[in-house]
Amino acid sequence: FYLLIENAFCIFTLRKKSFAGEIVLITGSSNGIGRQVALKLAPLGVTLVLWDIDDEGNKETSRLAQQNGANRVFIYHCDCSSRKDVYEQADKVRKEVGDVTILINNVGILIGKKFCELTDEDFEKTFRINFFSQVWTCKAFLPAMMACNRGHLVSTASAAGLMGFYRLSDYCASKGAIIGMMEGINSELYHGGKRGIKTTIICPYFISTRLSKGFKSARPCLLPVYDPEYAASRIVDAIKKEKFYLIMPPAVYLLGLKIFLPRRVALFLESYIKFPESMEEAFGQK
Repeated sequence: FYLLIENAFCIFTLRKKSFAGEIVLITGSSNGIGRQVALKLAPLGVTLVLWDIDDEGNKETSRLAQQNGANRVFIYHCDCSSRKDVYEQADKVRKEVGDVTILINNVGILIGKKFCELTDEDFEKTFRINFFSQVWTCKAFLPAMMACNRGHLVSTASAAGLMGFYRLSDYCASKGAIIGMMEGINSELYHGGKRGIKTTIICPYFISTRLSKGFKSARPCLLPVYDPEYAASRIVDAIKKEKFYLIMPPAVYLLGLKIFLPRRVALFLESYIKFPESMEEAFGQK
């Protein structure tokens, strides 16, 4: 009910964030949502800092962003699954660019194996990239935001972080951890008097990126697989409006009712949207 009220309020609010002069760091910027968010922000007067391990893809994002009007773009090779690399690159950014004022944590992986097929290394890799990368970037850049009581933390979680899904036990766990961490950070900022720092948690269903491996929704009218460009436009709009949560599509709210439903009814709901079949088709092939 809180989310519905917040969304209704945002429809009528006139206040929107100005991006001019902001230093925006995007992780996982070489393709997909990260690239599209960079392109949406490029003409808005921001300084873009792009982090990825795909150097060629990152250079292409930089080139496209400059075509779209970005005046200052900095690219860094950063393995976000490495705490050492994250902290080293963060130091470089502070020295070469300045203090990051908007942090967009977007990098992530999805393995798509059943629980007993996942190795310990798979679980560790999922958590290092999906969750711990966000721990380390927040620790690296949040103190400067707190010092001036100004900034914005944007975390890409997932609808899978709100509930459990077939073939996604590790992914759901990592995304749920992000939501819990960001909720905790938001509470600390609010009660600590640092209300000038905003937080936005992004919880999408599947987006048609490399990560989804061609996942196709069996109920596209109810749960569409969004195009990265459209998803990016929604994300940038949510940042402008300083929304706490962006959950898309709206049917994800209904899926969230699984936690209140009897187990058989919840599993029937999952069967109705044919999620297991869609996951088997996308990830079950050897």
